[in-house]
Amino acid sequence: MRDPAEFAGPAASAPAREGFWSNVRQALRGSEQDYTRGPIGRAIFLLAIPMVLEMAMESIFAVTDVFFVGRLGPDAVATIGLTESMLTLVYALAMGLGIGTTAVVARRIGEKDREGAANAAVQATVLGIAGAVLLGGLGVAFAPRLLALMGASPAVLQVGSGYTRVMLGGEATIVVLFVVNAVFRGAGDAAIAMRVLWLANAINIVLGPCLIFGLGPFPKLGVTGAAVATTIGRGTGAIYAISRLLRPGSRIAVHERHLRINVPVMRTVARLSGSGALQSIVGMASWIGLVRIVATFGSQALAGYTIGIRIIVFALLPSWGMSNAAATMVGQALGARDPDRAERAVWRACLYNLVFLSAIGLAFVVFAAPIVSVFTSDPVVLAYGVDCLRIIAAGFAFYAYGMVLSQSFNGAGDTVTPTLLNLIVFWLWEIPLAWALAVALGMGPRGAFVAVAIAFSTLAVAAGAIFRRGRWKRTVI
Repeated sequence: MRDPAEFAGPAASAPAREGFWSNVRQALRGSEQDYTRGPIGRAIFLLAIPMVLEMAMESIFAVTDVFFVGRLGPDAVATIGLTESMLTLVYALAMGLGIGTTAVVARRIGEKDREGAANAAVQATVLGIAGAVLLGGLGVAFAPRLLALMGASPAVLQVGSGYTRVMLGGEATIVVLFVVNAVFRGAGDAAIAMRVLWLANAINIVLGPCLIFGLGPFPKLGVTGAAVATTIGRGTGAIYAISRLLRPGSRIAVHERHLRINVPVMRTVARLSGSGALQSIVGMASWIGLVRIVATFGSQALAGYTIGIRIIVFALLPSWGMSNAAATMVGQALGARDPDRAERAVWRACLYNLVFLSAIGLAFVVFAAPIVSVFTSDPVVLAYGVDCLRIIAAGFAFYAYGMVLSQSFNGAGDTVTPTLLNLIVFWLWEIPLAWALAVALGMGPRGAFVAVAIAFSTLAVAAGAIFRRGRWKRTVI
C-alpha cells in the first residue's frame, strides 16, 4: 500500500483518496497490525492518528480547567498554575513509568513475546500505584504548606488549598492512565488509549462547570470543583483502561497468572522507568523553577504565564502523539532486529511533526491576542499571556525535532541519553538563563519566556547530533 502522505495532494486520484480515508478509519477503529513490516509512512500514520488524538484529549485537560476557572479571577488561575507545577513530579513518575513500559512492551511485541509484554504491563502498573499512593498522601497532608513554598499569596492560599488537596490526592488516577495507555501504545493498540482519554475528558468537561459554578443540583465548589471533576474523569478513564487489559482477546491480555510480582520483569521495568522518571523530573521540574521566577512579578504575571503555557501544552501534547508513534516504531523494529527501519521511521516522524508544529506556531504568533483573550479579560494578564505564547511558539519548528528524537531514544530503551540532555539543557542552561534575563537584565517575565524558547531549540540541535551517532541501536532490554 502506498504511503498515506501521498494521498493528501490535491491531484490525488479517487482510489488514493479512498485509501487515505480507509487508513484514517482503520487507525481510529484499531486493528491487529505488524508494525515491523510494510511501508513506514503507513505504519506511522496508523499509530500517530490515535496517539495524536489521545494527546489532544490530554491537552484538553490542561485548558478546560483554566477556561472555566479564569472566570473566578487571577488568584484562582494562579492556584492552578502553582498546583500543576507541583504535579510535575507526579507527571514525571507517570511519564517515567510510561517510558519504561512502552520500551519493554514494544520490544517484546517486536520479538513476538506477548507473554513478556503482559508481565511488563502488570509490573509497571503495580510500581505506579505504589508510588502515587505515597506521593498523594504527602500532598494531601501538606497542600497549604506546599502552596506557600511555591510563592502563593495569602489570597491564593485561601482560594486554592482545597483544589491542591484534591489534585494531589488523586495522583493515582494520573499514574494509572499514563502507565496503562503506555502499554497499549507499546503494543501498537493506540486506538484504545485514545478512547480512554475521550471518556475521561467527556466527564471532566461536563462536570467541570457544574461543580465550579454550582449548576443545577451540583454544589458550588469554585476552583475546588475543577479538581473534583478532573479527578472523577481520570478515575473513570483509569478503570476503563484496566478493564480493557483484563478483557479476553486483547492484544495484550492480562490473565490471572500474570497478577503476581515478577521480580526480574519488575527490575527491568524499574530500571528503565527509574531513569525515565529522572529524565521527566529533570525536564518537568524545570517548570517549577520558571514558575518561581515568574511568581516574583505578581499574580497577574503568573496568571498570564499559566494561560500561555496551557495553550502551548495544548499544541505540544498532540505533537507528543507523533513522538510516541516514533518510539513504538523504534522499539518494535529493534525487537525485530531491524535498526535501519527504526532510524527511517524516526526521521519520517520528525518531518511530519515539523509540518504540524510549524503551522501551529505560526498561528499562535499571528493570533496570540484573540486566543489568550478567550481565557481572561484582565488587560495585564492578557499582555503577559500574549508575550508568553508568541515568544515560545516562535521556536516550534525546533521543538518538532527535539520531541521526536528524545522519545525515540526512550523507545529504544536508551533512557540515559535524554536524561542527560534534559539535565544539561533545562537545569544548567534554561533556569540560569531565565533568571539572568528576567531578573539580572531586567526583562521581567519576558526574559523567562525567551529562555524557554532558546532551551528547547538547544535540545533539538543536541539530540539530533547524538542520534546520528547510532549508539541507541545497540541498546539491550
